[in-house]
Amino acid sequence: QVQLVESGGGLVQPGGSLRLSCATSGFSFSNYFVTWFRQAPGKEREFVARIRWDSRIYYADSVKGRFTISRDNAKNTAYLQMGSLKPEDTAVYYCNANVTGTAYWGQGTQVTVSS
Repeated sequence: QVQLVESGGGLVQPGGSLRLSCATSGFSFSNYFVTWFRQAPGKEREFVARIRWDSRIYYADSVKGRFTISRDNAKNTAYLQMGSLKPEDTAVYYCNANVTGTAYWGQGTQVTVSS
């Protein structure tokens, strides 16, 4: 079955960096786009970044220039490199893949930016 597993979250100081990973299985990863979302306490889940099967990339304005999304098709894994982190980046980060019309989500990984 389709599975997505995020990892790499943690506590980081403002200005710091983290790299999140989204390990996938159960579908042909290279044929699908992967999207990162995040949800802060008391807020709705919001789009962060997307990478298509052809590696075309899209970012939310709030992270453009600070975050980089990438994929390794040989490892069936997507990444989100986050830099210049701000307290407002604090959230649970989720990866998502829409496979044959069904949306699949990972369990999320907590990112906390605080001094």
